[in-house]
Amino acid sequence: MLGIFLDQETTGLDSYQHKLLEIAIRVVDLSTGQHVAEYQSIICQPEEHWNKSDKGALQVNGFVWDDLSQGKSEKQVGAEIAALFQRLGIVRGKAVFICQNPSFDRAFFSHLIGCYEQEKMHWPYHWLDLASMYWALEMQKMREHEMALPEEIWLSKDHIAESFNLAKEQKPHRAMQGVDHLLLCYEKVVGFAIACKL
Repeated sequence: MLGIFLDQETTGLDSYQHKLLEIAIRVVDLSTGQHVAEYQSIICQPEEHWNKSDKGALQVNGFVWDDLSQGKSEKQVGAEIAALFQRLGIVRGKAVFICQNPSFDRAFFSHLIGCYEQEKMHWPYHWLDLASMYWALEMQKMREHEMALPEEIWLSKDHIAESFNLAKEQKPHRAMQGVDHLLLCYEKVVGFAIACKL
């Protein structure tokens, strides 16, 4: 089983009006933790879309207009990801997407490869999120120790990292840096199947 660990940087939070600036993927064997493949690209956007950027989003990811000159078109990035997935034999039942915020990531990913195209290629439609994995483990611990549910549980990736004494993700955020931080947290929360047996 393969995990497609994915992170994206965008011009804002609204997938209807904002655009992708960067995507990074690491494909990992979920039994061993072995990295199988990776993909990373900046995505070039027309100035009209850049001008609609949310300033808060750009403060988080640190992108400036000149960065986009290094980018590729959405169409090219989509084609390259499709070719990579075809080469790796990525299909549902044999792979899952894993990210921090599936409702955000899936919507923006569909800018590159539409939902119907993904369906034709039988790509995984399960997008798993780290926060739910962490939540389930915390609930299990509370039941086992007969603990009351606390007033607050924070589920951001940085809070999850902090609970395992891991560093927060560095700022400004960049996509591959986000993927690597996600993988670090995933290994602590879930682990890899063979490693768990040792």
